Amino acid sequence: MTDIVDELKWRGLLALSTDEDALRKAFADGPVTFYCGFDPTAPSLHLGNLVQILTMRRIQQAGNRPLGLVGGATGLIGDPKPDSERTLNAPEVVAQWVERLRGQIQPLLDFEGPNAAVMVNNLDWTQGLSAIEFLRDVGKHFRVNKMIAKEAVARRLNSDAGISYTEFSYQILQSMDFLELYRRYGCTLQTGGSDQWGNLTSGTDLIHRVEPDAVVHALGTPLITKADGTKFGKTETGTVWLDPEMTTPYAFYQFWLNADDRDVSKFLRIFSFRSREEIEELEKQTEERPQARAAQRALAEELTTLVHGADQTAAVIAASKALFGQGELAHLDDKTLAAALSEVPHIQVAELGPVVDLFAEVGLVASKSAARRTVKEGGAYVNNAKVAAEDAVPAKEDLLHGRWLVLRRGKKNLAAVEVTGS
Repeated sequence: MTDIVDELKWRGLLALSTDEDALRKAFADGPVTFYCGFDPTAPSLHLGNLVQILTMRRIQQAGNRPLGLVGGATGLIGDPKPDSERTLNAPEVVAQWVERLRGQIQPLLDFEGPNAAVMVNNLDWTQGLSAIEFLRDVGKHFRVNKMIAKEAVARRLNSDAGISYTEFSYQILQSMDFLELYRRYGCTLQTGGSDQWGNLTSGTDLIHRVEPDAVVHALGTPLITKADGTKFGKTETGTVWLDPEMTTPYAFYQFWLNADDRDVSKFLRIFSFRSREEIEELEKQTEERPQARAAQRALAEELTTLVHGADQTAAVIAASKALFGQGELAHLDDKTLAAALSEVPHIQVAELGPVVDLFAEVGLVASKSAARRTVKEGGAYVNNAKVAAEDAVPAKEDLLHGRWLVLRRGKKNLAAVEVTGS
């Protein structure tokens, strides 16, 4: 491993630092105990959170100790959104989400050896704290003029929504996390997204006030942008989650496979654990033969394996091939097939009709006459079998898992029909 600061910079993961030279020295003198926090404001983490988890993984692999904090306390409040107050979730719901998020973070960190990761919950040091103790022991170290200058707070103060005292106090709670982890574990570095920079530096400021001799650091990763201007981690169907019930492994794989050539180099550096030489070779292949999509395939396979496991990855790769005639559709299990077909145009019908009707209804062609021409020209397929007759009607025996037909026009245009009748 090269110097971890240099490694993070090469990968485009170092946007902000309280003192880069001091941080570099801390790593050199190491090991450094560091933490990153994740609030359970949803039942799953998403790709933006994955940036932080994988950054933790890199820093751990360089010989440092990570603390993965899931905020059972801060999750009851939530950091200020840019435009409105958060809806407060019930404590029992937040507690369930804490466990779900822990389960997503733990497989990506190493809990063995001298730099074994530790999972922590800030509810452990806040639930027994009285309001008076909080105000006297923690609140007195904060200056309101500095708090309202923080970007997240300033945006809300200047909006019609304003900001409640609850969300205004969020930065105090997060700062207290850093202080507690400094005291309990000797934690001297907090990492997070650059959009959280105000909260990160509030933590270092608090420690400096309470422990004047302490040397602590904050590191911010950049906001990831896409070349086409759309938001990273979003698709037409919404956020890309790590939970397989919220974003299927197939859809997760397809997100990376469909990455724009202009973005894939950035994504490789941020998310892949391949060496510089391997990444540079994939970048070269993208430049010379973009149609092969070698970088996208490598990234999709690596990230899907990392998040969902090798078996799920093998299943979605098999599904991807089978849908386009390079494998047996009948070999795909029902769940994987259903997940794959949910990503293409599809309709539900009560009973099977002529192929030309189905092609037109699902939108693969503009009209039934266009469907007949497609059949006549040899470009219509049902379950990867070429349709020979214009009046062909699929049989019940043709249904995959008793309910699906995969329609294809030419090599690349896919759609599906689900039969819902008895």
